[in-house]
Amino acid sequence: MLKATTEALTRYCAYQERCHQEVKYKCLDLGLRGEEVDEAIAFLIAENFLNEERYAKAFAGGKFRMKQWGRQKIRAELKQKQVSDYCIRKGLAEIDEDDYFAVIVKTTQKKYNSLTGEPAMKRKYKTMQYLLQKGFESALIQEALEEIANNEG
Repeated sequence: MLKATTEALTRYCAYQERCHQEVKYKCLDLGLRGEEVDEAIAFLIAENFLNEERYAKAFAGGKFRMKQWGRQKIRAELKQKQVSDYCIRKGLAEIDEDDYFAVIVKTTQKKYNSLTGEPAMKRKYKTMQYLLQKGFESALIQEALEEIANNEG
């Protein structure tokens, strides 16, 4: 493996956390093929530039904090990136339960309040659909909707 290629890959991984799939694609972009790709990935893992568990934790924490995604959407995205189930569980464990429910309640409240002029059932339905799309669990959404309904009444 060429020194320039190694330097490019280490810079690529040092810039931000990467999963194996992203690094594999980068290797192909740099012209590496077959065994060279495996060697490059092994080198990056050995030098601690590439760590899938660390990636999963950073990804899950970031998507939850910044984009307020739910666990289901985060899990699906990590699966799409071919991250192992073990690493996905470790990543999702980074999300604090209390913070998670607080975000669900806040997002539910915001969406529900934005649907003024709609009948109550339609507001609930649209809010539920919105939160499911963001990857939150239906039981927790239901709980948040009930909490809002109790506070209104």
